[in-house]
Amino acid sequence: MGTVLGAMRNVRWHELQHAYGSASQVPGVLSRIAWGDAPTSDEALSDLERWIGTPPVFDSTAATVPFLWELAATDTVRDRAGVLDLLATILAAGNAEHPAWTRAAHDAVAAGRATAARLAAAPEAPDVPGAPEAPGAPDTPGAQAVRAAAVRTAAARLLAAIDRHQYLACPACPAPPPRET
Repeated sequence: MGTVLGAMRNVRWHELQHAYGSASQVPGVLSRIAWGDAPTSDEALSDLERWIGTPPVFDSTAATVPFLWELAATDTVRDRAGVLDLLATILAAGNAEHPAWTRAAHDAVAAGRATAARLAAAPEAPDVPGAPEAPGAPDTPGAQAVRAAAVRTAAARLLAAIDRHQYLACPACPAPPPRET
């Protein structure tokens, strides 16, 4: 298996757009989410949500979603629940002027359904006697358990949203092309 986010170099980010212009900064933001400390990771996740997911989606959104799934599935990412929430935001968002972007973004989110199911079904971390409950301290067993529970909850919400999402009923999704017979 490759390095986390290793395939980012295969995307022509400079040719894609987000809410504020060129998506050439997206790889750096994804890297900050993956490896940044708490403030850096939080700021990067917030930036990415504003750029690609709220409220309309952009051509860079569909290109970013596979990397968000990769981050959500990587245990060392600090705010995996936040990444899953961003995926849910993308699934609920659309762009009436560019329905193909909407469909591509929604398809990319739905393609990660198996990952959401696995994360939602992850076993609870065992209780550690005497472990302090310190959600802000990243290496304490109590904080790890709180984050694991948040990931399970966010994954379950996203899984339900994926399962409820019906392209024909989605006002943001164009109708699929007719099937040839």
